[in-house]
Amino acid sequence: MTDIRFTFLFLAALAVTFTLRLFLSWRQMRHVAMHRAQVPAEFAHSIPLATHQHAADYTLAKTRLGIASGVLDAALILAFTLGGGLQFLWSQAARFDLGPIGTGMLFMVLVSAISALANLPLSLLSTFGIEARYGFNKITPRLFITDMLRGMLLSALLGLPLLALVLWLMQGAGALWWLWVWLAWAGFSLAMLWLYPTVIAPLFNRFQPLDDKVLEARVTGLLARTGFKSQGVYVMDGSRRTRHGNAYFTGFGAAKRIVFFDTLLSALSHEEIEAVLAHELGHFKKKHVAKRMLTTFALALGILFVLALLLASPWFYQGLGVTEQTHAMALVLFFMVLPLFTFPLTPLSSLLSRRHEYEADAFAARESGRQPLISALVKLYRDNAATLTPDPLHSAFYDSHPPAALRIAHLKGLPA
Repeated sequence: MTDIRFTFLFLAALAVTFTLRLFLSWRQMRHVAMHRAQVPAEFAHSIPLATHQHAADYTLAKTRLGIASGVLDAALILAFTLGGGLQFLWSQAARFDLGPIGTGMLFMVLVSAISALANLPLSLLSTFGIEARYGFNKITPRLFITDMLRGMLLSALLGLPLLALVLWLMQGAGALWWLWVWLAWAGFSLAMLWLYPTVIAPLFNRFQPLDDKVLEARVTGLLARTGFKSQGVYVMDGSRRTRHGNAYFTGFGAAKRIVFFDTLLSALSHEEIEAVLAHELGHFKKKHVAKRMLTTFALALGILFVLALLLASPWFYQGLGVTEQTHAMALVLFFMVLPLFTFPLTPLSSLLSRRHEYEADAFAARESGRQPLISALVKLYRDNAATLTPDPLHSAFYDSHPPAALRIAHLKGLPA
């Protein structure tokens, strides 16, 4: 392939992705606005009209912000590639004469820093604009800055050594460098699964053992019935940052933890919390977590193999507006443009995720009853201002969870 042909291919992928994102956003906004005036019949007895309209307006505001984010993403990609941004940043990093690995690391840090700064206004608008306007944000400017600085420091402490290892392997591991890099990344990912619940997450939130003895007894009984072992059940102070409620599992092996947001515990009854927990347990019992992990590892191996094929191809660099044919440049270019070519495949991962949600719902219905889960879901849709009327195409493309109406109908159709 020639560099000119690849330039046109890149621009075509960018145009298709950008247009598709705009089209889906337009459909979502139109569909939500059209159904704003009336609560769907199946939710009319549990969701007030004012709450439904609040959720619709919240969805519209987030979708508009998503459009702005899409425009910014496209502009950044063009500025970095054909606009000469990456070439300029490489020339600045090379002035310090840090050697191939040091120069590559500095170059990638500069790219990341500029990207983060460019996205900061939208992050501020989301947190202190939309989330605050619709009653969800509770984070203070001071805590926002503290979180950002902690995140940057953590990224440097964990990410820079990994990046140095990757560049070192690319430089000295021979033709199979991509396999060694994959092994290093896989090992790092598994280590993070172990470190996150015990070391990383406590840097940002407080985790306390569940002290509600009645609820603890229900949880213990559910864990015993399902044969699930964990390190403990914890309550996280999610209310420091948001009014959204959530629950999740984290870690693996002996480090597995069950975590409830304090906001979720205050919103649901004990039997509803048990049902939500049963749903999360369903993901483990159905091996969804392991399947997703294996899929991610397999895709990463394939992606690194493709990068290895492109590494020595001048048209790949020149077609994207750069002349420096280095390992660091290849990494940045590849992972910058890869989403443009894979974006049309997004519905496949969304479909798989929704199937897993249905399976987890069915598991929860068997273990804790379908009605408590239905009741919990309705409350979560209401309290999190999740739209009850998403556009079907937008939902099929993006949503990892089934739309509310379909999910509730599926639960009602399960055996009592």
